[in-house]
Amino acid sequence: MLVELRIQDFGLMGEVQLDLGRGLTVFTGETGAGKSMLVDALGLLLGGRANNEFIRHGKDKASVEGIFSNLPQHIVNFLEEEGYPLEDNMLFLYREINDSGRNLCRVQGRTVPLSLYRTFCEGLIDIHGQLEHQSLLVTETHKELLDRFGGEEHLQLLGKVREAAMDYRNILSREREILRTERDRERREEILRYQIAEIEKIAPIPGEDMALEKEKKFLQNAEKIVHLVNESYEELFNGSDSMAGMSAFDQIGAATRNMEELSTLDPESDDLSKELESIYYSLEDFIDKLRFYKERLEFQPGRLDEIESRLVELHKLKKYAYDIEAVLPKKAEMEAELDEISHLQEEKENIKREKKDTLAAYNNLAEELSLKRGMQAEKIEKSLALELHDLGLNEARVEIIFIPVTEPSSDGAEQIEFYFSANVGEPPKPLAKVVSGGEMARLMLAFKSLLSKIETVDTFIFDEVDSGVGGRTIQKVAEKLERISENKQVLCITHSAPVAAFAETHFGINKVVVSDRTLTQVQKLSEKERVQELARMLGGENMAFALAQELWRKKSVF
Repeated sequence: MLVELRIQDFGLMGEVQLDLGRGLTVFTGETGAGKSMLVDALGLLLGGRANNEFIRHGKDKASVEGIFSNLPQHIVNFLEEEGYPLEDNMLFLYREINDSGRNLCRVQGRTVPLSLYRTFCEGLIDIHGQLEHQSLLVTETHKELLDRFGGEEHLQLLGKVREAAMDYRNILSREREILRTERDRERREEILRYQIAEIEKIAPIPGEDMALEKEKKFLQNAEKIVHLVNESYEELFNGSDSMAGMSAFDQIGAATRNMEELSTLDPESDDLSKELESIYYSLEDFIDKLRFYKERLEFQPGRLDEIESRLVELHKLKKYAYDIEAVLPKKAEMEAELDEISHLQEEKENIKREKKDTLAAYNNLAEELSLKRGMQAEKIEKSLALELHDLGLNEARVEIIFIPVTEPSSDGAEQIEFYFSANVGEPPKPLAKVVSGGEMARLMLAFKSLLSKIETVDTFIFDEVDSGVGGRTIQKVAEKLERISENKQVLCITHSAPVAAFAETHFGINKVVVSDRTLTQVQKLSEKERVQELARMLGGENMAFALAQELWRKKSVF
């Protein structure tokens, strides 16, 4: 229940503070006094769209604060789970907008994001405005309205139906994707098989291309290599004509012997002799190695052509990977993809089976939901007939029509539409074709009356619910609002004196000029002021005043 509402610099309102209680509370005033502004402020408090135009001219911000008590237990539990427990059994909400466009939202004095703030506002207040009459003319809202009457268990079943419908749609999407790509997959399979066969035929070995390139370079320079090896060997071991037949090995040997003899004559040359001796033996080892290398030189006829041909083959595989090292991993990827494609038929069979099972699961849940909706529709039809009778539509009736749908839908196996007949002998027809403005207002009030008995929302706000209603019927509307207020807090903006007369609390809304500025005031009316306001609403003349007094005493003048 909303126990206190504070509004600061909102529209034409400067500072407004309202203490509210249970029962029926009405707000009245001249057209344009600012009654709709009050509803806008409440909408902002509940997380509605912010607009800088709401800020009072000359001010840099506007704010709305609400204090709630006697909250439903599920809201209390949710607040505690989120870390915002009640303070003295009260919930404090605060919303502020400023001229920079920034929003400030507080819950229990703590700043929260707007998205989280809105979740805390859910289920606190049900605002019924004039435009909501028109929502009954939109067929899509009828199913939602019927489901709301089913309660929590019914809505849980609806949730299961939606999950089952989603599962079925996902299966259909997978099936369409398989069918759409099946031809592409067949072409892809042919390509993969060809590519894998080509790689297997060439059978690359990691590092093979580099080894062949090295061997190719060696063979291309074979003649020069042989010449250089032989030349070096001859120079070092056999000698040449230019050296009088003595090789480098022979000459160093001779020098070594001379140095040995020198060391016997001069002991100081012993180190030089040993150093040259080391060179001599190292050269001897080198000549042995060069001889071994020379003897191993072997050039197979046609080997260079073989290498050239193999490198061409290996080069073909570069289209699959940047180098030969990566070709085999790429082949493994191709084989995995081919294996996946090869199981396409198996996947199609699995989807076919899943589709059948999922559809069966959906149909079972949808059938259960349809049964419960049928039972609920029957209750609603009977209850609405009684409610409409209370509102002066004695012969009116609502018939809820079920229209089967052919494909699984997230909302169940049927479309739902409300048909209406106001007169005996006239068949029910779609609401949009037969309901007048006054009948629509009463029909919506009848729905709200039913909802008030099952919903946990504790506060109902009616914005000119009596629009288009007059005569004795307005008396019925007033009585209906009073009955709703027996179990709920009802705040009602009205132009109707009979409705205002039934209220426990009456606030007057009027515009005044203070310091050359227009200001909207909201004041709680005393008994005398209420009679005067009722007289104004009835016409404002002497007869109207007498009628207002009678209305105040008896709550009825009809």
